[in-house]
Amino acid sequence: MSSRDEASIQLGAHSATAGARFTVRAPDATAVHVCLFDAADNETSRHGLTPQTNGLFVGLIPDISVGVRYGLRADGPWDPDNGHRFDPSKLLVDPLATRIDRPFTYDSRLGEFGFDTARLVPKAILEDAKVPVSNSHVSFKPGGLIYEIPVRAFTMLHPDIPENIRGTLAALCHPAIIAHLKSLHVSAIELMPIAAWIDERHLPPLELTNGWGYNPITLLALDPRLAPGGIDDLRHLTTTMHDNGISVILDVVYNHTGESDLLGPTLSLRGLGNRTYYSHDATNPGKLINDTGCGNTLACHRPEVRELVLASMRHLVTQGGVDGFRFDLAPVLGRDPAGFSARAEMLEAIPADPILENTILIAEPWDIGPGGYQLGQFPPRWLEWNDRARDDMRLFWRGEPGKTGDLATRLAGSSDIFGHDGAIKTRSVNFIAAHDGFPLGDLVTYADKHNEANGEYNRDGHNENFSWNNGVEGPTDDKTILARREADARAMIATLFASRGTLLLTAGDEFGHTQMGNNNAYAQDNEITWRNWQSLNEPRLAFTQAWATLRAELPHLSSQKFLQPARGSDVANQVAWYTLDGQPLEGDKWNDHDLAGLMMVLGAPGNRLILAINRSHLAIEINIPAPTGRWTLVSPDKLFGSQIVGRNVILFQETA
Repeated sequence: MSSRDEASIQLGAHSATAGARFTVRAPDATAVHVCLFDAADNETSRHGLTPQTNGLFVGLIPDISVGVRYGLRADGPWDPDNGHRFDPSKLLVDPLATRIDRPFTYDSRLGEFGFDTARLVPKAILEDAKVPVSNSHVSFKPGGLIYEIPVRAFTMLHPDIPENIRGTLAALCHPAIIAHLKSLHVSAIELMPIAAWIDERHLPPLELTNGWGYNPITLLALDPRLAPGGIDDLRHLTTTMHDNGISVILDVVYNHTGESDLLGPTLSLRGLGNRTYYSHDATNPGKLINDTGCGNTLACHRPEVRELVLASMRHLVTQGGVDGFRFDLAPVLGRDPAGFSARAEMLEAIPADPILENTILIAEPWDIGPGGYQLGQFPPRWLEWNDRARDDMRLFWRGEPGKTGDLATRLAGSSDIFGHDGAIKTRSVNFIAAHDGFPLGDLVTYADKHNEANGEYNRDGHNENFSWNNGVEGPTDDKTILARREADARAMIATLFASRGTLLLTAGDEFGHTQMGNNNAYAQDNEITWRNWQSLNEPRLAFTQAWATLRAELPHLSSQKFLQPARGSDVANQVAWYTLDGQPLEGDKWNDHDLAGLMMVLGAPGNRLILAINRSHLAIEINIPAPTGRWTLVSPDKLFGSQIVGRNVILFQETA
């Protein structure tokens, strides 16, 4: 087969006039079979595919059509010391399958050599592609608000949503959800993983299940628990969101799979080409590299993996209508045996692809491998989650000395991280909290993690949360402590909405969601993570909505350009810094441990904003440093006379 012929090959299963054509890439395999199943899950026939070049196996199976259920079996060497783990007793899910008939369920026999797993594994369903969705409608622009949603947890307790669709993509289309998103001026929703996943093997004995989905098996097929209608459910969701001016971003896991370490299940890629699809130690080819902390690492430097990742992304864009992607542990996409490179083939191939060239690309710029922290090092097209902004905002409000300058840098767009190579705009995604770690409400309620419900004796989860409890660990009836917690949560919300960059708000932080001190709640598919819509913190929700409105209406807040020192010019993107008593904030004052707060003056004379921050617990007299202007308080909190109350952020707008 020529390289031109191979380039035109469609991997996966596709209906044809006389039946269905199957094309499977299984490097180092000696044989690949397609197994067909009836509705009762009985194998009805087995069909060998013809080997071609580059590990391809192809064949036409006559007299079958859309809707047929199938799996794969691959034969080849069983040589674990050299990375080969072929086992024809294992039924494998086609990596290019677009739909499966049921969720994955963990069973220890899935990894047992010689045990036939046909009864334990979901079957792929043959589908025809639909007319592609146009991606010319992408409305999201950097600087907007991204709202992170765990699909199941977000709607499981929503009283307005019919019970039969709660926890699914369909539930997100409900008018109550759309109204909530619009009240926050959400620019894009970011769905936590929706590809079909499997529980980690330690969870079933603990009677726990993975509710977040960061353990995928298929990269194209959606999890039937979230999308029982398959890609049609995603297509309906994106259409609904687009009709309401909201873009859809998917959190995708292209760094590892749920086949885990060598004791894990054999479900797909491991059985088709373990040594090819996963990274292995160069000096010990039977040892998996674990740059992800999940047992394996997809070998994104290999063309076979790039082919699979690009196929997944194209499918989700053309068939599902999504607008962009947030890449979990994104440095893995730029890794080869020598380490990370921003010019890695995968990172260059994604934005160069004609189908993907207009998509939103967001990196989580760290993994746990050598040199895995790559904040600010991704190519210019990419936005990046900024954990420095997260930590500096938390530390400032926790009261750490010497953090005033760090906060100012984050408010101004983190030019120290993203301002290199002539960049004039920030690529920062600023957040206070996300799915990992504490939700916002728990940041001010718990000084320590409380993960006992995870069954790992509280050893799991991050220890450095930069959180505080305001005097009592966990729930309390003390009104003074509750008031302080509320003030702290509001102050961080206001700081986030006033920061220069794209914003990320995780669902529920705007109305007081708590995980009861659990900072690693991926395995809590229950009331710990389910958002409680019947016990909303209404004042906090109203406060967040007010700041979201300010952000949407005031260009100074949503601009992505790096700021210049103010010189009284008519340049809009200029900034001046002052103490709360109106004195220039410069020199050693930045390191004054007793400094209670600061003022940030944005914009040119006649069109300015002043952000005034008081992190002390006392009311402080403020002196606006530009007395020639006329100023109107526009933020939802109030001044008492000329004083800004403790633990507060207020915003003034210059008026004519």
